[in-house]
Amino acid sequence: MSAIVLGKGDALLIVDLQNDFLPGGSLAVPRGDLVLDPINALIGLYHGRGLPLYASRDWHPGEHCSFSAQGGPWPPHCVADSPGAQFSAALRLPSEAIVVSKAVTAAEDAYSAFNGTGLARRMLADGVQRLAICGLATDYCVLNTVLDAIDAGFEVLLVHEAMRAVEVKPGDGDRAIARMLSKGAVPVRLSGGQLVAHAQLGARL
Repeated sequence: MSAIVLGKGDALLIVDLQNDFLPGGSLAVPRGDLVLDPINALIGLYHGRGLPLYASRDWHPGEHCSFSAQGGPWPPHCVADSPGAQFSAALRLPSEAIVVSKAVTAAEDAYSAFNGTGLARRMLADGVQRLAICGLATDYCVLNTVLDAIDAGFEVLLVHEAMRAVEVKPGDGDRAIARMLSKGAVPVRLSGGQLVAHAQLGARL
């Protein structure tokens, strides 16, 4: 395993670490709370080097198309300004982090942090070339965010222990990982206070 040298052009993107996706939330990801410590370590790693931090969030209207009452696949979750839509209180997100809201209109869903948010333009203006991406959930919003990031021309580091899958169908997490790696995402993990390249990502993330 080799260390990843972070510097100008690197940034961290945290996907949807909101209360409704954590234990006790309306759409909780199994073991989703286990990503908090590694994500906070990543925040410290990037923030300590003065590198940009971004955090996406679902910010739905009350009648959002993804909700079961409107024929969507999910229970109501992350309704704008509700407690469930807030970032976890345990997330040590600095005040200068750039927060991106997605799926903000009733008629359109958005799994990717890049979908309709202008995030790619903002990152390019900030000089970002390589992104470490983490958060919830591996097989939905992380997957779509990673694919869009690669399509937008960013290098992507996929952080092993800082994501978890919903697993609506068994194996969804592994399939999502395989798809991201096949598109060129680089598997990494935290070790000794730094990111290191990792040969493969484990199951059930």
